[in-house]
Amino acid sequence: MNALELTIKQLIDSQVKTSKDLSAIKKIIAKKYKISCPTNVNLLRAYHGMVKNKRLKESKGLEVLLKTRPIRSLSGIVNVSVLTKDWPCPGKCLYCPKQKGVPKSYLSNEPAVMRAILNKYDPFRQVKMRLEALRENGHPTDKIELRIIGGTWSFYTKKYQKWFVKKCFTACNERDSKSLKRSQEINEKARQRIIGLSIETRPDFINQNEIKWLRELGVTMVELGIQSIYDDVLKLNRRGHNIDSTINATKLLKDAGFKICYQMMLNLPGSTVKRDEEMFKQLFSNDRFKPDYLKIYPCALLKQAPLYKWWLAKKYKPYTFNQLINLIKVIEKEIPYYVRVQRIARDIPSQSIVVGPAKISNLRQMIDKECKCIRCREVKGNYDAKEKLYLFRQNYNASNGNEIFLSFENKNRKKLYSLLRLRITSSKKAFIRDLHTYGQMLSINNLVFNSKETPQHKGLGKKLIQEAEKITKEEFGINKIAVISGIGVRGYYRKLGYKLKTTYMAKSLDR
Repeated sequence: MNALELTIKQLIDSQVKTSKDLSAIKKIIAKKYKISCPTNVNLLRAYHGMVKNKRLKESKGLEVLLKTRPIRSLSGIVNVSVLTKDWPCPGKCLYCPKQKGVPKSYLSNEPAVMRAILNKYDPFRQVKMRLEALRENGHPTDKIELRIIGGTWSFYTKKYQKWFVKKCFTACNERDSKSLKRSQEINEKARQRIIGLSIETRPDFINQNEIKWLRELGVTMVELGIQSIYDDVLKLNRRGHNIDSTINATKLLKDAGFKICYQMMLNLPGSTVKRDEEMFKQLFSNDRFKPDYLKIYPCALLKQAPLYKWWLAKKYKPYTFNQLINLIKVIEKEIPYYVRVQRIARDIPSQSIVVGPAKISNLRQMIDKECKCIRCREVKGNYDAKEKLYLFRQNYNASNGNEIFLSFENKNRKKLYSLLRLRITSSKKAFIRDLHTYGQMLSINNLVFNSKETPQHKGLGKKLIQEAEKITKEEFGINKIAVISGIGVRGYYRKLGYKLKTTYMAKSLDR
């Protein structure tokens, strides 16, 4: 046995259960054999090799202990971001950086960009590398939320878009096929399934033809670069669209069943702390907005953006640290239970930001204590199989439709286990726009229903669907319901009586 295998054997013999004990044994082995302390990644690799060669029995407890960055799969899925190539962008935004060889609005030293450059922007290689890294770190890769980033997706040629998405499916399927449609069919039963697919675009590119095309690609969520709800701010920052485009895009997307994420910017030229504060009040009090997901980006001053010259000429002044922190704390109080704040601040290395509080990389950790958004309430690793769950329901109007947000949570709503978004459009169509069970991700083929580590695979999603179907039929008198299902989740809905109709999973409620 080599040092790694000896360490694995020692860990199992000692029945190690805590990270502290794990660290102690690693140090003992390192000292004994005069080697550097083995990493968890190398130990996991050695462990899997021993199990594969039948020299060791599986130890799920040890696998969990050796997992690095467990947060990666604690939301019930794994995220895979893949970047498009350097493509022209129709925007001329003041704050947006442009670097040669990198998609507009991104910098070459951002983690996702570095991975893309290493793989020459090839989507197949990017996805494959990310999945391999996740597996090496002990994370299952069965349920993938694929996020396509880089520039304005809707501005790319349809030929490139189709090729790009097909390559992503091919990487997950671990086999090629002749068409995108066939790749999607294979992914329904693949080992690594794309259960959600999102793209970034501008609101002024959204229309009925674009929506139909996005569905053919398999897109389930659209990130809209809104930035501001003030026309004068949008104009000053050369955004190229007005607020009417945002209102129109939001309604069209919701009426087609999409989940919507707003990308909002604080501290833009032309705005103020007070106006930014009022903007977020409007987002959740005005029925024309009300996104499902939110990304809050304090404006980062970058040398590669036109705004840098404004700053040099003293035409732009970033908020102070205290102004930004206090503003975000006020904003968080406006966030409803049905919204998930995906990010606070871009993943831009602080050394690339010239000045201002946007340089602070741990903004979220500093202010999340009072937030009641979905991400802050996810059960994550705090699952208690004995805890009593309650069904919560929140109704709200949005974009001329009825939204019903259903969730299973504990009594004080500090821990969220599962959620569903149901939309009834003004034309009386019913869509399940979102269904998600949180907690430690459990592999698709793992049919353990009494797991003490996660609420997944316990029927919570099924119960929420039954409740949504009941509401649709009994309260609204609608006899059909559709789901904007990710490709890899179609099989799940088939078991519940749904059938594929065009690009949606649909079910008649007459039975």
